[in-house]
Amino acid sequence: MIHLFTDGSARGNPGPGGYGAILRFGPHEKELTQGFRRTTNNRMELLAVIVGLEAVNRPELPIRVVSDSKYVVDAVEKKWVFGWEKKPDFGKKANEDLWRRFLKIYRQRKVSFHWIKGHAGHAENERCDVLAVQSALGKGLVVDEGYEAIAAKATLLL
Repeated sequence: MIHLFTDGSARGNPGPGGYGAILRFGPHEKELTQGFRRTTNNRMELLAVIVGLEAVNRPELPIRVVSDSKYVVDAVEKKWVFGWEKKPDFGKKANEDLWRRFLKIYRQRKVSFHWIKGHAGHAENERCDVLAVQSALGKGLVVDEGYEAIAAKATLLL
């Protein structure tokens, strides 16, 4: 089994943000992280899961996602996202671009989710938090095109 530990962060929410993820398979471990100039914490929590799942090149192996995000874990485990997807207004759902990307990779993998309390001494979650925060505060922040497109559209409506 592959373990995927994730965390996301946004400084200001919205504001600069980042995600951190750790993929572990037996003795092998890989850290994934990226910072964005303007985004939200929920987008970063979800993106950490997506990027981690996309990085797995053995789709036949089960993956256990460990996250402190109730937003992500509940959306999948309580099957909310699958209901959202069926509704005609899914395109208006928050983070719809990322949920579509998630659903595509999720359906190509054998994924289970496990929620943990954040900032409770869970070593991998703490490391992912450090990666996410460092990326959010670092140099070379990239554009979260999905968020900025939504923000630009909202500005036009004002």
